[in-house]
Amino acid sequence: MGPVAVSITDPEDERLADYRALTDVALRTRFEPPNGLFIAEGELVIRRALKAGYRPRSFLVDAKRAEDLAEFSDLSVLYAATQDVLERTTGFHVHRGVLASFHRKPDRGAGEVLETARRVAILEDVNNHTNVGAIFRGAAALGMDAVLLSPSCADPLYRRSVRVSMGEVFAVPYARLDPWPAALQSVRAAGFTLLAMTPAPDAIPMRDLRPDQRARSALLLGAEGPGLTPAAMQAADVRVVIPMHNGVDSLNVAAAAAVAFYELCR
Repeated sequence: MGPVAVSITDPEDERLADYRALTDVALRTRFEPPNGLFIAEGELVIRRALKAGYRPRSFLVDAKRAEDLAEFSDLSVLYAATQDVLERTTGFHVHRGVLASFHRKPDRGAGEVLETARRVAILEDVNNHTNVGAIFRGAAALGMDAVLLSPSCADPLYRRSVRVSMGEVFAVPYARLDPWPAALQSVRAAGFTLLAMTPAPDAIPMRDLRPDQRARSALLLGAEGPGLTPAAMQAADVRVVIPMHNGVDSLNVAAAAAVAFYELCR
């Protein structure tokens, strides 16, 4: 049996173009979506992408793991390189020993995502990739059916978002909601109650929501710090809050989302 991996010894090899400078956020966000690809890191995440039907472009592995991961060569080209070459190509130590480049699927429309959903999260200006990934993981774990994102939100398929979500971004349907915030009216027209999370004095505790307000609900979450914009707040039907103790005024948006998802779906 011949070799299953293609050995790469030069970090500038054009065959590794998909994996170059993975720590450069500005470069990667300009490169990946227009070229219809995303990067997955770690064997578990890669297997979840494959299970979700994403088609691999290539795999890049630590040469020491090439034999263990030989099965990937049946799906696409499998490149193997030393840790030095991997680090010089990607810009970081690939301690999980395996990366993959995948083709993106066609973007879904918000209407398509809402058709089969009962409870959705709507993110406004959440541009931190770690928070986006954590919110998707919470949505998958706690019963939310879909996520909608304002145009300014971070890419859920950016490597850090995918990694933090542990691949759950592949399990939760999502779409961009555009134009913003006017498109919030289309969510209401689809039968959803718009719930805006805020510490405002007139907000009601989430536990006090009526059954009809929970039945088909869209929970709006704003960016870390500023929260929801006045326009998003104005578009909401109900303002809701997670009651706080000991003088704490707020939670990290991903933590707040997890608490709210649990309460909304219980």
